[in-house]
Amino acid sequence: MSRQAKNRKHPTVISWRFAFVVLSLSTVFFGLVARAAYLQVVEPDMLVEQGDLRSLRVKSDEVLRGMILDRNGEELAVSVPVESVYADSKVVMQANAKGDNRRWHALAEMLQITPEQLTKKIATDPKKRYVYLQRHASPATVDYIRKLKVPGIYFKQESRRYYPAGEVAAHILGFTNVDDHGVEGVERQFDQQLKGIDGRKVIRKDAKGREIEVLEQTDATQSRNLQLSIDQRIQAVAYRELKKAVLTYGATSGSIVLVDVHTGEVLAMVNSPSYNPNNKKGTAVHRFRNRAITDTFEPGSTIKPLPVLAALENGTADLNTIIPTGHGPIRVGGGRVVDVTGNGDLDLKGIIRRSSNIGVTRLALNMPHEDLLKMYYDMGLAEDTGLGLLGESAGQLRERARWSEHERATLSFGYGLSVTAVQLARIYAAIANGGTVRPLTILKTDNPPPGERVVAEHNADAMVEMLEAVTEKRGTGTRAKVAGYRVGGKTGTAQKAIAGGYGSDYIGSFAGIGPISQPRLACVVIINEPSGDYYGGGEVAAPVFSAVMGAAMQLLNLPPDGNDSRISKVTGGPDAG
Repeated sequence: MSRQAKNRKHPTVISWRFAFVVLSLSTVFFGLVARAAYLQVVEPDMLVEQGDLRSLRVKSDEVLRGMILDRNGEELAVSVPVESVYADSKVVMQANAKGDNRRWHALAEMLQITPEQLTKKIATDPKKRYVYLQRHASPATVDYIRKLKVPGIYFKQESRRYYPAGEVAAHILGFTNVDDHGVEGVERQFDQQLKGIDGRKVIRKDAKGREIEVLEQTDATQSRNLQLSIDQRIQAVAYRELKKAVLTYGATSGSIVLVDVHTGEVLAMVNSPSYNPNNKKGTAVHRFRNRAITDTFEPGSTIKPLPVLAALENGTADLNTIIPTGHGPIRVGGGRVVDVTGNGDLDLKGIIRRSSNIGVTRLALNMPHEDLLKMYYDMGLAEDTGLGLLGESAGQLRERARWSEHERATLSFGYGLSVTAVQLARIYAAIANGGTVRPLTILKTDNPPPGERVVAEHNADAMVEMLEAVTEKRGTGTRAKVAGYRVGGKTGTAQKAIAGGYGSDYIGSFAGIGPISQPRLACVVIINEPSGDYYGGGEVAAPVFSAVMGAAMQLLNLPPDGNDSRISKVTGGPDAG
């Protein structure tokens, strides 16, 4: 081919290359223009959002949970600053890929897991960049991990709930979860008041991290402290004595409630077994239950003051009335009613002192049944006590159109109905308070709500002195006596119901008041399923009442009245033989 022919083809190749380059550049240019137009017109907010992600920051002004105090200002629950360990999964995995195994293994060992488990924990969710490794870590753990200087491991300031009284007040206070929300007890009931609301501030920062603008700010709502009616000194004594009794008698559980009869304030509420709210690991769930408000039981003889009061109120008996109880069991409506010992003729005081089933049966059958039920309802049976604590049971008092004579009889000595320890404490507080029923409260109050009178004052005062006779010679609760003080109360020994009848387990109880000259306190002691030869309320519960009531009256500086002369308001027939 000639040289002239070759020269004619060369410009054609160059022209196609030039055209291709121009077309490519034009395509890129128009693509960029189209993308810019799309971002500016169709999705303008996306650019703003991306810019905000790089410049906006949110600062949180955390509010510490409020303290829980006892009535004297002693701290029962406080929040302490702690640090939590978390990981930036992206940074951590990049660093781990470089093979820095020594520090990685040390970190896993400190967290008490294997290196493989640590890797899996961080890389489980690829969408979740920040992962907690340990919440509320101990200072020693935080210090050690900080010295490891593992890339991507950071620390966050938080708060942890601490309970100085430990297991002593656990059932009242409850506890919080790791996010500082109340889970049980007072912590849950008053969660909103105790928690407050964290403050929040949205700011804009420049490329050097300097704050240049505040876009939004919400002030924090401070939490409030909560002051309970509980006296921690009495609470500690009550728990010590209850725990000792439960262990001594091999009981499955026990409860004590102590109430100020004039205000309805609960000064102590304890259960055994308890738990340590500062370290709940391995604790059985049933131990979290506040048995004093949740567990119901048949009260047995501790309910006997009510049929006696009903008889006094409706006029079917007075302080001089003599009731023949005989010296053996009696037949009532196809069933038998039995006294432990033969008591012969008894007045009302003797019926209470000797805890006569036959005596209260005859009183109940001699009055309209509606009057007995009215007394039970007026005293607060089958309703909550006003505490407002979550999980409180109202007990049970059956309603039926017709009651057999035997059912009426058993109702008079505490079978066929169920109560809680706090309900029983409220009943005895009403008797000690001149027949006026008040709602109970777990909060300290200077202005208690007005109560409702359900029993004439002179009848309530007469019952107070009948209850004192129980602790005196020939009474069933002599072990409840308190040195230097006059006290009164009623023993209770009730078989526990099972399917189809009653089993071989018992509940021993004692409910009482003191001091008798000027009643101030009502106390109920429940010992559930004591084992061995001792199970009666006078044997297992009365000594606990004596120790707790004696300590409480001294701690409250109540003047001793044990040697005071007095004129009895209860007169009439002879006591049981």
